[in-house]
Amino acid sequence: MNNALHSAYPLAGQPAPLQLRLGFEMVYNCPAPTPMILTLSIHHSSSADLIQPDLLLTNPPVPVTAYHDMYGNWCTRIVAPPGNFVLETHALIQDSGLPDVTAPWAEQVPVEQLPESTLVFLLGSRYCETDQLSETAWQLFGHGATGWARVQAICDFVHQHIEFGYQHARRTRTAWEAYQERRGVCRDYAHLAIAFCRCMNIPARYCTGYLGDIRIPAVPSPMDFAGWFEAYLGDRWYTFDARNNTPRIGRVLMARGRDACDVALASTFGPNTLNRFTVWADEVGAG
Repeated sequence: MNNALHSAYPLAGQPAPLQLRLGFEMVYNCPAPTPMILTLSIHHSSSADLIQPDLLLTNPPVPVTAYHDMYGNWCTRIVAPPGNFVLETHALIQDSGLPDVTAPWAEQVPVEQLPESTLVFLLGSRYCETDQLSETAWQLFGHGATGWARVQAICDFVHQHIEFGYQHARRTRTAWEAYQERRGVCRDYAHLAIAFCRCMNIPARYCTGYLGDIRIPAVPSPMDFAGWFEAYLGDRWYTFDARNNTPRIGRVLMARGRDACDVALASTFGPNTLNRFTVWADEVGAG
């Protein structure tokens, strides 16, 4: 998970591990058999933390196959039958109880010294137009601190610049459009922050997963999957969240990629209607 710098056991004054119940239900209606590629599984890096695995259940039952994509995400292939079709999972996972790692000392790595595996995350992508945002990024962040402080400055700016609202959701919105429109949802915050990081020569990649209201006041809006990002500093990737802009407990990764295009929850190859979509991530015994 994203707490690699923390001890595996709680020290004095540190929170104890906790358990989270995670899952979703998605109800589709398809007029004909419809192939689907799903990126809905918890990331393999957290497999050792799973107490109850996140097995994909379908109703009616259909054959299920799986593979790892080029980014190491666990993807599922199915063919949805005509009519109503339900996808669901119910998982139980152990979490450290610690917030996202912070490392203010982490330094920016010169491009020529970056590992080859990070270089693709310096480039523009479908939702992160570095060519359109480069001049703006250097005007905003080119004269300040580098490393962790630069990424945090980017998160601070994006957090203040975009107005959050589910009514602002639009699946085609790019980072450039989010910057211009100044509104969006968590994926728009992540895309804009990723694009700015890449413009400043910091590798950044998109993340999607579960992020419930764990040990914070509950938000009354219905839960959705969350989008955040990771930036490469020093010798590792660190979690950043421009939407919430504060370390959080209970973040569970599902998939990583260049942007949301690489980690679409469901890629469907035929007409269909998503009639119901429910996500949950709750601490066991809370409340």
